[in-house]
Amino acid sequence: MTGTRGIHHIGVAVHDVAAAVERYALLVGATVDHEAVVDEQGVHAVALRAGDGPLIELLAPTGDDTPVGRFLAKRGEGMHHVAYEVDDLRAHLERLRAEGVELIDAEPRNGLFGMQVAFIHPEAAFGCLVELVQPKEHA
Repeated sequence: MTGTRGIHHIGVAVHDVAAAVERYALLVGATVDHEAVVDEQGVHAVALRAGDGPLIELLAPTGDDTPVGRFLAKRGEGMHHVAYEVDDLRAHLERLRAEGVELIDAEPRNGLFGMQVAFIHPEAAFGCLVELVQPKEHA
């Protein structure tokens, strides 16, 4: 079985990244770890650190017709996904595919902050969008 290192981050969809950063600083003392705008994914992302736990990834759309833009229009602000760090993303996906798990990404793709990522369909995880990540230092 492929190794899972644990929860890497929790993704939260927001309309206003700056306001969300301020709120998380107030609520849990979170500080900005890194930030990026990825035009091809239509997202402005800020990763926050709050203690030793998983990161909080704030996601704001750069347009209405983007995955996060559509999510916000349909569901509003809130929890978007849970990301789990895995040792070998490609092997993990191969195992899941062999088990018949519905995947959004059949192959790893470039994600935020230099990671390789792949998403599992929410129907395969009881309604929760699951992201698998492999940071470049573990590739």
